[in-house]
Amino acid sequence: MRRVHVALFASLALGVSTLAACGSDSLEGGGDGEQQDGSSAEVTVDEDVEGLVPEGLRGTTLNVGSDASYAPNEFLGDDGKTIEGMNVDLFDAAAKKMGLKTTWTNAPFDALLLGVSSNKYDMAVSSFTINEERKKQVSMISYFDAGNQWVTTKGNEQEIDPDAACGKSIGVQKGTIQIDDLDARSTKCKKDGKRPIKQVVDQKQSQVTASLISGKTEAMVADSPIALYAVKQNEDSLEALGDIYDSAPYGIVVPKEDTEFGEAIAAAFESMKEDGTYEEILTTWGNESGAIDEFAVNP
Repeated sequence: MRRVHVALFASLALGVSTLAACGSDSLEGGGDGEQQDGSSAEVTVDEDVEGLVPEGLRGTTLNVGSDASYAPNEFLGDDGKTIEGMNVDLFDAAAKKMGLKTTWTNAPFDALLLGVSSNKYDMAVSSFTINEERKKQVSMISYFDAGNQWVTTKGNEQEIDPDAACGKSIGVQKGTIQIDDLDARSTKCKKDGKRPIKQVVDQKQSQVTASLISGKTEAMVADSPIALYAVKQNEDSLEALGDIYDSAPYGIVVPKEDTEFGEAIAAAFESMKEDGTYEEILTTWGNESGAIDEFAVNP
């Protein structure tokens, strides 16, 4: 992400939820935040990229859905309303390249795909890992690489091993690909005659992190930028466990049929990479290792 909000993670330690990237109790209903105008690094319109934007979208303000509970990628700012983060900075810069403006709406993660498909949102930008299941519902434009990362309490007194976590209580956010990872590990546990992993599923990643800090769970697994940022902000309480694995690209989500607009978004990121804006934003958030060289629609 792109900002070091110590206060944000201090509130996490108290169990206050503010982050977002993957979760909800229902596929209906809006978020708990307000719509806010996005802001980003200083960039100028690229006329070639602007020309790729479908005519009906040129010069408009895009309604972007996001689950603002996934620091540092997307989260609520100190005012409790404005959505900020690495992904916000990246897409706001891409929008400026296209001559567009943005309004960001906070919503549950697992309601975002339906929201895009039903045209409630023009798009969703919320740390979505690209996979075949999601591409059946929407189109996705690659822009960043992330993997899975486990985290446990400082010193790992419970001796948690991601490859031998049978019977352990592991925190995870609802609707994320980490659920599938834990399901597969738990299935193996049962085949081996061991107790399954006890998944403690919370709607917001902030709740997952708070549960680990409080001792409700013994470890958690999340996208690598989010997990490592949580460790950085809670150095006295948490530590990374093992290496990042199963790296895959994040994708900006647009309606299934909007591949033409998707190509314009990909071109905007190409333009950002050429002028250095892309790397500048990633470096600001300490996530330059996730930079990719090619931006594609439905890779």
